[in-house]
Amino acid sequence: MGRERETPKPQQVSYTVEQMVAVNPYNPDILPELENYVNEQVSSQTYSLDANLCLLRHYQFEPERMSTQIVTRTLVKALMAMPAPDFSLCLFLIPERVQMEEQFKTLIVLSHYLETGRFRQFWDEAAKSRHIVEAVPGFEQAIQAYAVHVLSLTYQKVPRPVLAEAINIEGLSLDKFLEHHEANSGWILEKSHGRGQLIVMPSNEFNHPELKKCCR
Repeated sequence: MGRERETPKPQQVSYTVEQMVAVNPYNPDILPELENYVNEQVSSQTYSLDANLCLLRHYQFEPERMSTQIVTRTLVKALMAMPAPDFSLCLFLIPERVQMEEQFKTLIVLSHYLETGRFRQFWDEAAKSRHIVEAVPGFEQAIQAYAVHVLSLTYQKVPRPVLAEAINIEGLSLDKFLEHHEANSGWILEKSHGRGQLIVMPSNEFNHPELKKCCR
């Protein structure tokens, strides 16, 4: 007798989280993958707004499955994406009663300080909530980059104390920060008579309005 021919087993296709979100975002079975993906974004310092919004929509449909820790991490990652409006997009999907929990109220206050450029208040408040923000690696650096972005749109020349307050760095650490950006970002450091050090920012259409006129 000849050997019976084995029926080939269908190949199992493996999808990434982004592919699952794109193909079937409303499938409740992907919720655990979405939650794990938030933790993966935290540990690998990556970011996916689409996956996180999908997760928050699932929590809307199944509030009993909501993880406070996961939502908190999602909001911190969104805060780190500023000036993109990701934080507001995420917050819109979180029920108001949930937003009243202490850690979410803190993040909303931090968001307000950043949106209004009140960096001193932001860093003071963040220092009181280290257990929230320091759970996400790269938070401080992301906010410093945002602060520099805001200053570069506002100033042609930034006084050293203004920069120090905005990024919450002083002394030798600030010197190293300035040296790095002088070498890599086109900053120019100059002495000002009686006013200490000034940082000359690269020209853009916001801090040099004449660029806007000549380019249009």
